[in-house]
Amino acid sequence: MEYSIDTKNILGLQLPTDPRWVNLAAISLSAILTDHAWCEQKAATSCISLIQRYSERKKLVAELSPIVTEEWGHFRLVLAEIEKRNFTLGKQRKDEYVNALIDFQQKGGAVEDRMLDQLLTMALIEARSCERFKRLSEGLTDVYFQQFYRRFMESEAGHYTCFILLAEEYVEKEKVRIRWEEWLQYEANVIQTLTVRGDRIH
Repeated sequence: MEYSIDTKNILGLQLPTDPRWVNLAAISLSAILTDHAWCEQKAATSCISLIQRYSERKKLVAELSPIVTEEWGHFRLVLAEIEKRNFTLGKQRKDEYVNALIDFQQKGGAVEDRMLDQLLTMALIEARSCERFKRLSEGLTDVYFQQFYRRFMESEAGHYTCFILLAEEYVEKEKVRIRWEEWLQYEANVIQTLTVRGDRIH
């Protein structure tokens, strides 16, 4: 069955990825695979951190535990692709995009507000990753990689939904909606400030 994702209407992203990004990524395949691998690793460890921080929230623990396994499995899939092509897993780099999102998180105040921002940060990273993987699945000329990234696109869409639903599980829905709109606008501003680079997923 054809699986379609409208990144504007479903994910809510306010600014699409610059079309030049896919072309740059296509000529930096080793670098983009390395960055992708580390993104999957960081997604797994971020979920572990949330489980540790909010271990009393049973639904959160139950929902995020399988995502940890899935994200680590994705790391291994990308690593296998790197090895298959005789590339080398490069060094993990500073993620300017993610660091900018973390800067927007509430650092003090109620635990509920901090948790909300942490869940929405994860939702936003998954949403942007989904959009980027959609671009790769549609823009790369290599049919194998089109299918490779389509699988990741579908997975990220599911993770995005999970984080939004978890936020609504613990925080009043209208509050989540208002804060999510603030996050979407902030993220669009962040995207505008970042240099378009083909060796980065974000």
